[in-house]
Amino acid sequence: MRIPYAPTDPSDPSPETQAIYERIRERRKPRPLIPLDLALLHNPEIADGYNRLLGAIRTKSSFPLALAELAICYIAVLNKATYEWTAHAPIALKAGVKREALMALLSSEGLPGAKLDAQAFSEDENMVLEYTYQSTKEIIVKDDLMEKLKAIFNHQQVMELAITVGGYNMVSRFLVALDVTESNGKKMEMPAE
Repeated sequence: MRIPYAPTDPSDPSPETQAIYERIRERRKPRPLIPLDLALLHNPEIADGYNRLLGAIRTKSSFPLALAELAICYIAVLNKATYEWTAHAPIALKAGVKREALMALLSSEGLPGAKLDAQAFSEDENMVLEYTYQSTKEIIVKDDLMEKLKAIFNHQQVMELAITVGGYNMVSRFLVALDVTESNGKKMEMPAE
């Protein structure tokens, strides 16, 4: 990492800081704090806000989990965030994303415009991936795509897709900027079967 990780126990043992560490530990159970947490904990208040936001995106969303995880994995590919890929590809598979779909995402790495093989994905997956690409790389999402999304998903789910893509773009950019887990430049690989 480009800066040292924060300590696993707070250097400021105030009740407020202790409570933040405990909330983050609770979210990670049964695992210990992960490198991402230790990068964020240089500022416990920011780490706490991050933990609440990403925790809600991951566990309080009505947007289909498999589609959300597919979008997160595509963000990892688009932004060259190997650590994000390594963390989310297994979750995507458990959520029901087909192995072939993840392999198609990986095969797009480095292609101009990150062209995907549309045949590797369902209609809904293609729509979510197009949204993810437009939001991540073009920033402005075209009106016709938003209309297609609103025809399939309710307003809450469209918002949840938008915050998932926006949130995980934040995550990937943070991971890459600080080289959390020293993953920059490492090859993204499919999870073991």
